[in-house]
Amino acid sequence: MAPIPRLRSYEGPALLSYGFRPFFLLAALQAGLTILVWLPFVTGRLAIPTAFGPIDWHIHEMLFGYQAAAIGGFLLTAIPNWTGRLPVQGTPLLVLVLAWVAGRIAVSASAYIGWRLAMAVDALFLLLLAAAAAREILAGRNWRNLKVVVLVGLLLAANLAFHLEAGLTGGAEVSRRLAIAVVLMLVVLIAGRIVPSFTRNWLAPRGEGRLPVPFAGFDKFVLAASAIALALWVASPDGPASGLALGLAALLNLVRLARWAGDRCWRNPLLIILHVGYLFVPVGFALTAAASFGLVGTGAGLHAWTAGAFGTMTLAVMSRASLGHTGRPLVATAATQACYVLVVIGTVARICSALGHGPAALLHVAALSWSLAFLVFALAYWQVLTGARLGPKAPSVAQQA
Repeated sequence: MAPIPRLRSYEGPALLSYGFRPFFLLAALQAGLTILVWLPFVTGRLAIPTAFGPIDWHIHEMLFGYQAAAIGGFLLTAIPNWTGRLPVQGTPLLVLVLAWVAGRIAVSASAYIGWRLAMAVDALFLLLLAAAAAREILAGRNWRNLKVVVLVGLLLAANLAFHLEAGLTGGAEVSRRLAIAVVLMLVVLIAGRIVPSFTRNWLAPRGEGRLPVPFAGFDKFVLAASAIALALWVASPDGPASGLALGLAALLNLVRLARWAGDRCWRNPLLIILHVGYLFVPVGFALTAAASFGLVGTGAGLHAWTAGAFGTMTLAVMSRASLGHTGRPLVATAATQACYVLVVIGTVARICSALGHGPAALLHVAALSWSLAFLVFALAYWQVLTGARLGPKAPSVAQQA
């Protein structure tokens, strides 16, 4: 168990008392509303004054809007527990929130202000987040978690590259793959810490039986193999080398997931959704490997990662951390379970649509289900994230990350 940080005497809005509160709420709203806006945008029924094309705008805002907010909320909550230092709150946290909001406005108005100015404004949030994370980790001498700062820095670089590539060439083919790869590595890294830890903590008091294998040498090998496969995919998505590497990464991540004893915790929704979310990691690797050999379209694997792994793991972590850090029982309510079901339905529908299975309306089913998952979360957790903490803080995702 990592140290629980001290808290400053804070009398401002509860929303700004801890990093997970504003950023989890913003992430959910951004995820749900962006998809609803994108469908009429891509079909020409809605105009957005952005310099990006509809597909690039969609990808950018899901990766550097929604995902960046979710990552920011997690890190600003986890780092104080890793280091034992005071959390960012009040005015400094508000500055980060405003930087994120300014980026969303700049990107969506980039046709008016120009893509260069939009790039500068949009880069500010990840730059400030990386700086804040580095400062706290270095001050706390928490050397082993510096790799997280490196990944945030890579995400910032991917964001800059996205703007540059789209602005200079009209599309962001390479940089979008780089951004997906960086976020996926964050998922693979963080999940390897929290999923077996939470599963073990729940299973151990319940008697004898198989327990998850903790993070060890095999996990490091999986991380390395995944990073190599993704690097090859970013550089050459259609080559046989990347296809073979992606296939190997799929197998290794599936074995890794099997070592976490997910079959023993299906009665606990807060736990099983973490295992389900991670399952989309090897599925995405496998489908992307198949796409490298021309067997399926590229969209299936991409959405297994982005809608499946990113979306499901985000909801799982946001719900657990929000409950734990506000003193509420770690119990999935009916609304929380509905979010989980909806995001999985939306992901499966989107993968099937990309594979060409099912009617054309399946794309709309996928979009509506996925958006509802996050909008229901925002509604169900509004009071949790904006209201006062109840009682003593329970163990949560950041404490064991």
